[in-house]
Amino acid sequence: MGMKDRIAREAGTRAVPAVASGYVRTVLDKAIDGVGPLKPVIETAGAKLAAHGGDVEKAVAALVRSHTSLAGLQGFVTNLGGIALAPATVPANVVGVTIVQCHLVASIAHLRGYDLEDPRVRNAVLAVMLGEDTVTEMVRKKRLPSSPMALATSPVHDPVLDDTIAKEVTGELVGRTIGRRALMLAGKKIPLLGGAVGAGADGFGTWQVGRYAQSELRDRRLRTR
Repeated sequence: MGMKDRIAREAGTRAVPAVASGYVRTVLDKAIDGVGPLKPVIETAGAKLAAHGGDVEKAVAALVRSHTSLAGLQGFVTNLGGIALAPATVPANVVGVTIVQCHLVASIAHLRGYDLEDPRVRNAVLAVMLGEDTVTEMVRKKRLPSSPMALATSPVHDPVLDDTIAKEVTGELVGRTIGRRALMLAGKKIPLLGGAVGAGADGFGTWQVGRYAQSELRDRRLRTR
């Protein structure tokens, strides 16, 4: 994690109490159930699977590509219900990108055989949203007990983790907001810079989240001979 990213995330985490950290659970619910043009995860994942002849890994790769493209479309993500869901301090676009990323990770989890109704799996989905570097750092500092894969497959659900992960993800969102506002100030000086760089950053960030989900949420489907 770069120094600027770390500073932004830490500033975001400090601001979390004013943002009502639990709202990320609503964002995740909306992403899984479908919002705006995004269909429910089960439908989206099923359609990708059918389009790729039942090959789960090809379907997963296609999901990463499609959601990366969607995240780069600023108008699309802004109209995903972000205005209705976002606290006053978080721009609708940031929430929109988060919905796209939650939808992507949940879709991958569903295709890999995870039960999205399981609170352990939902915690794992949100943990993936933090990104590999942040998760590694949190596990090292004992702020998280283990990786997203281990969270999803834990023998028991730990309710205390629900609030911890929600706060960390919200802190990440607020950190992105701080970075976006800096980008907007730069964009005022250089026309079109803010939108172009913002779209690229959203797309790349979504691709990173998708790749982390691919590597972390390993296949749990029952195999038959």
